[in-house]
Amino acid sequence: MPKMTFEQSMKKLEQIVQELESGDLPLEKAMSKFEEGIQLSKFCTEKLDQTEKKVTLLMQDNDGKIEEKRA
Repeated sequence: MPKMTFEQSMKKLEQIVQELESGDLPLEKAMSKFEEGIQLSKFCTEKLDQTEKKVTLLMQDNDGKIEEKRA
């Protein structure tokens, strides 16, 4: 799979879901799309986890405690 951004991956995943929900794909094509969707889902989950870790680090105070910041 070529390198994609989180946003590109989400858009592609949404497209795959629509294709699968249409019910118009032959079984082999549907399985291929399903596998691609699983890979994209894993990629997106990993990106979200990485982002959450970065945000948590940025929110730590000098003592290492996480402070909840409200807007």
